[in-house]
Amino acid sequence: MSAALETIRPAEAPEIRVREAGAEDAARWDAFVAAAPEGTFFHRFGWGRVIERTYGHKPRFLLAEQDGRVVGVAPLTHVKTMLFGASLIATAFTVGGGIAAESDEARRVLAAEAARLGDSLGVDYVEMRSESAALPEWKTKEGVYAVFRGPIPADEDENLKLIPRKKRADVRKGIKAAGEGAIIAEPDADIATVYALYAESVRNLGTPVFPEKLLHEIGAAFGDDVEFSVVAKDGKPLAGLVTFFHGETALPYYGGALPEARAAHAYDYLYWSLMRRASARGCAVFDFGRSKFGTGAFDYKKFWGFEPTPLAYQYHLVKADAVPDVNPNNPKYAAFVAAWKKMPTVVSNRLGPFLARQLA
Repeated sequence: MSAALETIRPAEAPEIRVREAGAEDAARWDAFVAAAPEGTFFHRFGWGRVIERTYGHKPRFLLAEQDGRVVGVAPLTHVKTMLFGASLIATAFTVGGGIAAESDEARRVLAAEAARLGDSLGVDYVEMRSESAALPEWKTKEGVYAVFRGPIPADEDENLKLIPRKKRADVRKGIKAAGEGAIIAEPDADIATVYALYAESVRNLGTPVFPEKLLHEIGAAFGDDVEFSVVAKDGKPLAGLVTFFHGETALPYYGGALPEARAAHAYDYLYWSLMRRASARGCAVFDFGRSKFGTGAFDYKKFWGFEPTPLAYQYHLVKADAVPDVNPNNPKYAAFVAAWKKMPTVVSNRLGPFLARQLA
């Protein structure tokens, strides 16, 4: 090779190195997440702190760096439970997470380190709750969950037109009731009030509720990027919602309502009023979150005009010999779900947090 050609040979790319992130990395971590197309609210560094303070599970957040720059993150949590064994999950107690990386190489290195960490900890499996199956060597679970997203037009009439006719009629009734003062949206609600509505709602679905402490930790960690709202009638809260804001996205996440909310169109107005507040604060995307195929929540989101995008979660098996299937749709849990629905709320609210700690 001539000397001239030798001088223009491209330099080798610096090595990508992965290490566990500490508190001192929080600002750089969050800056990367905010700019990354794959970054979500659940990739934020604060989520690990929230889970550790609420449940005691230890975050093992992996940070990939190249030439001094952050090029990828994997927000893993080491979940150890009495009922379902041990796992490493990105991101635990959420619907999403997984690896966010700026290149395939950074993703590959992070996945390899996550698998190595899972092996060394002796967990049953490592789980990446990414939206797509980007890790060819990992096992994939598809056809269980879908995510629902759509635009939030700045124009109110345009926003209404995106909602299918039947649901739009319900929303209009809610808007009319609010205009007449029959119901009112309160976007700065008390956490305990929202929690009580959510707790009763999930009990009715046969699902254990998490501790109220979780909402207080979320509020403390994320400040103005979290909203606790209710819709009330005659001073009585009928429906409550916890919403996360990330960039231009509004994500209504924990929602619950009393049975009488349906007749008052409180649930419809809860989401509609959120859409308008989200648009006013600059959000352009409404993320209706994850739902299981074949459930009422799945159908409800379709009624609003949101089309499902199937999710593909991926797994590196360590001690487990099959991809886990811990969800209420699993027939083996049918008896438990049926019994839980009949449990008095005062009892379910005491037992629920212990069980919820197991359900990452």
